[in-house]
Amino acid sequence: QVQLVESGGGLVQAGGSLRVSCEVSGRTWSSNVMAWFRQAPGKEREFVAAITWRGGSTFYADSVKGRFTISRDNAKNTVYLQMNSLKPEDTAVYYCAAGLRLGYARYDYDYWGQGTQVTVSS
Repeated sequence: QVQLVESGGGLVQAGGSLRVSCEVSGRTWSSNVMAWFRQAPGKEREFVAAITWRGGSTFYADSVKGRFTISRDNAKNTVYLQMNSLKPEDTAVYYCAAGLRLGYARYDYDYWGQGTQVTVSS
Protein backbone atom coordinates (compact mmCIF):
# COMPACT_ATOMS: atom_id res chain seq x y z
CA GLN A 1 0.00 0.00 0.00
CA VAL A 2 0.93 3.62 -0.52
CA GLN A 3 -0.31 6.24 1.89
CA LEU A 4 -0.65 9.87 0.90
CA VAL A 5 -1.31 12.68 3.34
CA GLU A 6 -1.96 16.22 2.19
CA SER A 7 -1.45 19.32 4.28
CA GLY A 8 -1.13 23.07 3.92
CA GLY A 9 -4.58 24.01 2.74
CA GLY A 10 -6.36 27.03 4.08
CA LEU A 11 -7.95 30.37 3.34
CA VAL A 12 -6.15 32.90 1.18
CA GLN A 13 -7.13 36.12 -0.56
CA ALA A 14 -7.28 36.38 -4.33
CA GLY A 15 -3.84 37.12 -5.70
CA GLY A 16 -2.16 35.43 -2.79
CA SER A 17 -0.10 32.27 -2.54
CA LEU A 18 -0.33 28.94 -0.80
CA ARG A 19 1.72 25.75 -0.80
CA VAL A 20 0.19 22.36 -0.22
CA SER A 21 2.24 19.28 0.58
CA CYS A 22 1.82 15.55 0.09
CA GLU A 23 3.79 13.13 2.24
CA VAL A 24 4.20 9.65 0.80
CA SER A 25 4.72 6.52 2.87
CA GLY A 26 4.45 2.77 2.43
CA ARG A 27 5.55 1.14 -0.81
CA THR A 28 6.84 4.31 -2.36
CA TRP A 29 8.37 2.37 -5.22
CA SER A 30 4.86 1.90 -6.53
CA SER A 31 4.49 5.62 -7.16
CA ASN A 32 6.54 6.53 -10.21
CA VAL A 33 4.34 9.54 -10.86
CA MET A 34 2.77 11.95 -8.41
CA ALA A 35 -0.08 14.23 -9.31
CA TRP A 36 -2.39 16.85 -7.92
CA PHE A 37 -6.08 16.92 -8.70
CA ARG A 38 -8.77 19.24 -7.42
CA GLN A 39 -12.50 19.08 -7.04
CA ALA A 40 -14.81 22.02 -6.52
CA PRO A 41 -18.40 21.64 -5.28
CA GLY A 42 -20.64 20.38 -8.04
CA LYS A 43 -17.76 19.73 -10.40
CA GLU A 44 -15.74 16.73 -11.50
CA ARG A 45 -12.32 16.04 -10.12
CA GLU A 46 -9.82 17.58 -12.51
CA PHE A 47 -6.13 17.18 -13.19
CA VAL A 48 -3.90 20.01 -11.99
CA ALA A 49 -0.26 18.93 -12.23
CA ALA A 50 2.03 15.90 -12.19
CA ILE A 51 5.68 15.12 -11.65
CA THR A 52 7.89 12.07 -12.09
CA TRP A 53 9.99 10.98 -9.14
CA ARG A 54 13.07 10.04 -11.12
CA GLY A 55 13.49 12.80 -13.65
CA GLY A 56 11.32 15.52 -12.19
CA SER A 57 9.43 16.07 -15.43
CA THR A 58 6.41 18.26 -14.84
CA PHE A 59 3.02 18.55 -16.48
CA TYR A 60 0.29 21.12 -15.94
CA ALA A 61 -3.28 21.79 -16.78
CA ASP A 62 -3.72 24.83 -18.99
CA SER A 63 -5.75 26.55 -16.29
CA VAL A 64 -2.85 26.66 -13.84
CA LYS A 65 0.23 26.78 -16.06
CA GLY A 66 2.34 29.79 -15.17
CA ARG A 67 0.75 30.15 -11.75
CA PHE A 68 1.26 26.76 -10.09
CA THR A 69 4.50 24.84 -9.68
CA ILE A 70 4.78 21.19 -8.72
CA SER A 71 7.99 19.94 -7.16
CA ARG A 72 9.30 17.04 -5.14
CA ASP A 73 11.83 16.33 -2.43
CA ASN A 74 12.93 12.74 -2.98
CA ALA A 75 14.73 12.53 0.36
CA LYS A 76 11.59 13.54 2.22
CA ASN A 77 9.20 11.59 0.01
CA THR A 78 7.19 14.75 -0.31
CA VAL A 79 5.52 16.45 -3.25
CA TYR A 80 4.56 20.11 -3.20
CA LEU A 81 2.21 22.31 -5.13
CA GLN A 82 3.10 25.99 -4.96
CA MET A 83 0.08 28.05 -5.92
CA ASN A 84 0.58 31.70 -6.82
CA SER A 85 -1.76 34.38 -8.13
CA LEU A 86 -4.68 32.45 -6.73
CA LYS A 87 -8.15 33.08 -8.07
CA PRO A 88 -11.55 32.35 -6.51
CA GLU A 89 -12.06 29.66 -9.15
CA ASP A 90 -9.08 27.80 -7.68
CA THR A 91 -11.20 27.07 -4.62
CA ALA A 92 -11.46 23.31 -4.28
CA VAL A 93 -10.37 20.29 -2.33
CA TYR A 94 -6.91 19.43 -3.55
CA TYR A 95 -5.99 15.76 -3.74
CA CYS A 96 -2.63 14.09 -4.05
CA ALA A 97 -2.42 10.97 -6.20
CA ALA A 98 0.20 8.34 -7.00
CA GLY A 99 0.50 5.96 -9.91
CA LEU A 100 2.86 3.90 -11.97
CA ARG A 101 2.44 5.89 -15.16
CA LEU A 102 1.69 9.45 -16.15
CA GLY A 103 -1.95 10.14 -16.73
CA TYR A 104 -4.41 13.01 -16.78
CA ALA A 105 -7.53 11.23 -15.63
CA ARG A 106 -8.70 10.03 -12.25
CA TYR A 107 -8.55 6.37 -13.25
CA ASP A 108 -4.86 6.69 -14.17
CA TYR A 109 -3.89 6.77 -10.50
CA ASP A 110 -3.93 4.00 -7.94
CA TYR A 111 -3.58 5.82 -4.63
CA TRP A 112 -5.19 8.94 -3.25
CA GLY A 113 -4.92 11.16 -0.23
CA GLN A 114 -7.85 12.50 1.74
CA GLY A 115 -7.56 15.98 0.30
CA THR A 116 -6.95 19.42 1.72
CA GLN A 117 -9.30 22.37 1.36
CA VAL A 118 -8.08 25.48 -0.42
CA THR A 119 -10.39 28.48 -0.31
CA VAL A 120 -9.63 31.67 -2.22
CA SER A 121 -11.66 34.69 -1.21
CA SER A 122 -12.35 37.73 -3.36
